[in-house]
Amino acid sequence: MYYVYILKSLRSARHYVGHTDQLDRRIREHNSGKTRSTKAYIPWKLVYTENYRTRAEANKREKEIKNYKSGYKFQLLKQSESWQSG
Repeated sequence: MYYVYILKSLRSARHYVGHTDQLDRRIREHNSGKTRSTKAYIPWKLVYTENYRTRAEANKREKEIKNYKSGYKFQLLKQSESWQSG
């Protein structure tokens, strides 16, 4: 199982979109500073997930979300039923 996830920084208004096959481990890595691109915005909170059977599907969806991360579609995604409120 692969997961597409969105993290929200508790320090700033930033979001991070990624995919992984080990969600708990990956979130710990983000919050421990092991990921250079997210280190400056620790702590992170998981706010959204989607499940996929293959890495290719998860990677495709991650790229799709990143393409509209700042726009209207991202706002709709945050308002969807599967968005996990914080």
